[in-house]
Amino acid sequence: MRGRRTEGYAAEIAARLDRLPFTRSLWWLAFLISLGGVFELYSLFMTAYIAPGLVKSGLFATSTVGLFGISGVGFFVFCSFAGMFVGTLGCGFVADLLGRRAIFTISLVWFSIASTIMAFQPTAAGVDLWRFIAMIGVGLEQVTIDTFLSELVPPSGRGKAFAFYQFVEFCIVPVVALLGWQLVPIHPFGLEGWRWIPLIAAVGAIASWWMRLSLPESPRWLALHGHESEAEAAMRDIEARVARDLGGKLPPLGPIKQIASASTHFSEVMKPPYGRRTVVLSIFNLLQTIGFYGFAAWVPTLLIAKGVHITTSLLYAFIIALANPVGPLLGMLIADRMERKWQLCAAGAGIAIFMLLFALQENGALVIFFGVLVTLSANWLSFALHNYQSELYPTRIRARAVGFVYSWSRVSAAFAGLLIAFFLHRGGTTSVALFIGGAMLLMIVTIGGFGPRTLRMQLEEISR
Repeated sequence: MRGRRTEGYAAEIAARLDRLPFTRSLWWLAFLISLGGVFELYSLFMTAYIAPGLVKSGLFATSTVGLFGISGVGFFVFCSFAGMFVGTLGCGFVADLLGRRAIFTISLVWFSIASTIMAFQPTAAGVDLWRFIAMIGVGLEQVTIDTFLSELVPPSGRGKAFAFYQFVEFCIVPVVALLGWQLVPIHPFGLEGWRWIPLIAAVGAIASWWMRLSLPESPRWLALHGHESEAEAAMRDIEARVARDLGGKLPPLGPIKQIASASTHFSEVMKPPYGRRTVVLSIFNLLQTIGFYGFAAWVPTLLIAKGVHITTSLLYAFIIALANPVGPLLGMLIADRMERKWQLCAAGAGIAIFMLLFALQENGALVIFFGVLVTLSANWLSFALHNYQSELYPTRIRARAVGFVYSWSRVSAAFAGLLIAFFLHRGGTTSVALFIGGAMLLMIVTIGGFGPRTLRMQLEEISR
């Protein structure tokens, strides 16, 4: 009886959230949730901009003879994504058990401490180890953000919310590119420039944690786990904020979609109707990361391979990075107008075509131009995929399901880093571009042929 009451109340909470207009208060909560994601992109893009510094320091080499050379930049990239794999797959269930808000604190503090230790390591092995540990926290943070944001915003604005979240995230990319350009070639206060970049991230993560202390727990999660008084308090607070924004009453309650079960067994992600979605999203994530990080995490190194000097390559990379916040802003125009899976296909095609054109250029202006187009396509892919995969599962298993399917992108990115280093060594930038283009073609076939539709549908309707 209690289980049925809990599910009924959870369905009511979902309907109350979905009827809310997207006012200033919801935008503010979306901003606070997005702040943690800043350090995911800072950390991942940091790889690209400190790589020349790692090589210059003598700790690492651009390429190695063996695929798993511990002192190769490719292995540093491997450790980054291997850590995220552990965070997304091994720890994603924690957000379903303990709640969304608590994980924000754990993950950011974890990342801050490990990044600080990494910055002072004297050997390649030490840098790799603490990079791996730091990125476990980043992986857990990413899963929680996708889960929380999809549960909070109404269906009519879910696409815009994810585009906005990615805009907030991508605003940090020009910052880390600028830091790399200015700090990597020098030794401020006697410390190698590349070491300052993870130290700055560690301080910023703590500041972000402090700003997010006012975030409420997800009312959907609270209601589904029987915390009715806390769910009601959180829900009434959100409703009161939105009512103040409107200056009047809230819209009437819409139809209540019954929630079938409160079971939280992980095996559910492989049972109908979720099993097919899980397989499709797992394959999709194995492929999409090759396109996104295959370029983003290697921009300065790819430029150096084209014969561009290290300082000039960092300048070019900074100019290309300036495009990152623009992509999600442009994406907001179509985020809730175009079916999500077709957005993913179009973005993948853009990455493949523009990456090949980037590789073929010798003129500096054209290199930057096509680099910007690759970046904008990757931005589009990023916000659409985070939105899409978080919509396809019910609240009771959303974090662990998203963690599972997204973890395959971390596996792919880890090995893609090694493969890109290999292709770069064997065939240069053009060889890397062909590798990325092949992955994008397979991704388009997978998601275009087998991905379900989600546009403007309630989460409970999609999960049924």
